[in-house]
Amino acid sequence: METTPLDEQTRETETEAIRQLVATVQHAQQHELVDDFVGLFRADAIWTTAHGKRLTGRAEIAEFTGKVLPGAMTGLAPSYEVVHVQFIRPDVAAVKIRQRYFTTDGEPVADQPEGSPLYVMAKEDGRWRVVAAQNTQVLEA
Repeated sequence: METTPLDEQTRETETEAIRQLVATVQHAQQHELVDDFVGLFRADAIWTTAHGKRLTGRAEIAEFTGKVLPGAMTGLAPSYEVVHVQFIRPDVAAVKIRQRYFTTDGEPVADQPEGSPLYVMAKEDGRWRVVAAQNTQVLEA
């Protein structure tokens, strides 16, 4: 399969749009905004949580998130950092994230393991959405 490579300006523009989506994930998590978080997923998205629970479709993702997110961030300020964007096609990207937890004062939280999510995103109707996501906890060896 041959794909059309992105020119540098387009790559920068699309990478920034992806970073903004991830910033919205961070904001939604920090403020426990279930609808804002769920709205970032495509209707038929697949998400596997850090503990291996597979969620299929926005409705199932919403049901799960509505149960676990409210109250989960008390005293925490999660951070989501885009560490790599691999464009599979101009409208499809694999995005590697570094997820860390801090106190509301900015101190690292020792008992919260770092996360290493991978998002597969697709751009549809001019907007990036999460199509598939796999979150993995980073455990110390």
